[in-house]
Amino acid sequence: MKPVPLHHPNAATKVWDPFIRIFHWSLVSCVVLNQFVLEPGETAHEWVGYTASALVLARLVWGFVGSRYARFSDFFPTPRKLARHLGALRHGEHPVYLGHNPLGALMMLALMAIVLALGVTGWMQTTDAFFGEEWLIELHEVLANGLLLAAGLHAAAAIVMGRLERVRLVRAMVTGTKQHF
Repeated sequence: MKPVPLHHPNAATKVWDPFIRIFHWSLVSCVVLNQFVLEPGETAHEWVGYTASALVLARLVWGFVGSRYARFSDFFPTPRKLARHLGALRHGEHPVYLGHNPLGALMMLALMAIVLALGVTGWMQTTDAFFGEEWLIELHEVLANGLLLAAGLHAAAAIVMGRLERVRLVRAMVTGTKQHF
């Protein structure tokens, strides 16, 4: 995964397919609903959590069969790619990647793992074997708070990296097209 410059300062490149954009904003909606609107333990909270987990599972499949920039083979953050990217950033270089940069890819995978862990711990709380288990309730809460922290860092990084790379990253997740400004 080499950084690929957009060829012209105003060049627009189609990157995120409709599935990726719908997945992203649907997952954001699920997180916002479960964190700030719905009551924990309520049926709606559970179903929104299951929906979030299903979205992540669908995204994992799309990571193998989807469009070029959605595939894990395009952006999987190996230690070598991460080290190269961090080295460039330390030297004040801001390589532009058409898909995810290595740190963005790492964050995306971490966010999806947390959502799946929330789904599993939430489901476990509905079973006879684990109903009312304090450690499980606490773990679920820690994961939920970790998800909020990671999502906030992800959003802030998209804004900051977009400015450093002079690419409209947030707009790209709406339109599917990356463009320099």
